[in-house]
Amino acid sequence: MAEHTRSSIVIAATPAEVMAVIADFDAYPAWTGEVKEIEVLDRDGAGRAAQVRLVLDAGAIRDEHVLAYTWDDDREVSWTLVKSQMLRSLDGSYALAAVAGGTEVTYQLAVDVKIPMLGMIKRKAEKVIIDRALAGLKKRVETP
Repeated sequence: MAEHTRSSIVIAATPAEVMAVIADFDAYPAWTGEVKEIEVLDRDGAGRAAQVRLVLDAGAIRDEHVLAYTWDDDREVSWTLVKSQMLRSLDGSYALAAVAGGTEVTYQLAVDVKIPMLGMIKRKAEKVIIDRALAGLKKRVETP
């Protein structure tokens, strides 16, 4: 990923428990906020989602896109854009590492939109997306 934004959080759970929540796409509308609809289009040999269609509604921004996912056991999942109405590219990943007290989750994201936008504004939007996603993931994993 060329220009990207990255942030980390520690979640009081094992990497396997965190990755199970990340891999449960059907539950995304319940905890992500912006994701309104999900459809797993294809699965890999291990049964994890390989291609997913997402319908997003973040107020002024509504988009539908398809992402291709690559899984590295419970260590990392990365994705890349297959198609979108508003985005030219979307590359991201969650990297998980066991630490004292749980799992450190590092979310990295690089987005390129089809409309002209200053790099500084794109990075700020990426930061908001990442922080909101990490907070939602933490709450979803840690709340019984």
